[in-house]
Amino acid sequence: MSANLTIVPTAPPPRRRAVVFAYHNVGVRCLKVLLAGGVDVALVVTHEDSADENIWFESVISLCQSAGIAYVTPADARSPELLEQVRAAAPDLMFSFYYRHMLPAALLDVAPAFNMHGSLLPQFRGRAPVNWAVLHGADVTGATLHEMTVKPDAGAIVAQMEVPILPDDTAFEVFGKVTVAAEQALWRVLPALLAGSAARLHNDLTQGGYFGGRKPEDGRIDWSQPAQQVYNLHRAVAPPYPGAFTDVGGVRYVIGRARLHGHYGGKHEGGQRAADGGQTSNVVSLSLPPGLTVVDNCIFGVCGDGRMLTISALTADGVAVSAEQLQTRLAAVSSAG
Repeated sequence: MSANLTIVPTAPPPRRRAVVFAYHNVGVRCLKVLLAGGVDVALVVTHEDSADENIWFESVISLCQSAGIAYVTPADARSPELLEQVRAAAPDLMFSFYYRHMLPAALLDVAPAFNMHGSLLPQFRGRAPVNWAVLHGADVTGATLHEMTVKPDAGAIVAQMEVPILPDDTAFEVFGKVTVAAEQALWRVLPALLAGSAARLHNDLTQGGYFGGRKPEDGRIDWSQPAQQVYNLHRAVAPPYPGAFTDVGGVRYVIGRARLHGHYGGKHEGGQRAADGGQTSNVVSLSLPPGLTVVDNCIFGVCGDGRMLTISALTADGVAVSAEQLQTRLAAVSSAG
């Protein structure tokens, strides 16, 4: 005689409740990951877009509106009103995805908090990590989810995903890769994070370095530097960022697009094309000073080591300028000097 078996249904695990601080593309994509992972997002804290900023990225506010998520846009992350709103949401977890303000200790005490940072920590801690990585000529970066502490980017690492930085990648292109890496890193670790079983890796702060925010003035070109450094600066701040610039004759010239080359247009001094297409000709033999120049109706930036940037898009005080126009302007400045 067989025994009767009683099957007791297992209750599904309770949904984890979260407060999310988010902005920019990483904020949008990671917020979508939380929603897809079944997280109950009780409140989103974000920013109003600034009228002074070039808004080329996605809107967290638009996502909240379409998904019916409550959101607030406080001017100060340290305000008592925000602290009460976060406490009232009673989160199990908190996340910060490219939110622009540091969270004070009182907020971090509400619930375990995790931040998505745009580098492979401990490398490039601090502000604008993608731009700094490109500026320093790094060939790899990525996204790191880590525990939040009062000290920025110092908590234990929960997940990382790396991406390559190719030799001609701009910061804008790398940021697109980092956004995908952030989404993948969060997606992979989220089940363990919600279950409370995610591993923690040491964030060795004796390695890497901390970097501050960048301002448009930081894009000023020093033509005495080697071409690779000038090129890295261009890549780090190329549009939609403010761009690398130089001032000539009271006019501000901003590089829109450029490539790094070691030749000036395919000819040697005698006017003969080199057998290799001119790629070994040396700009130093032309005695060109560092700075903007025009050769064979092409715009170049001559650097301190004699190598040049080939500039295919240049603006003068915000207006596109051709090689012919630039040549006329430079000749006028030279004659006036």
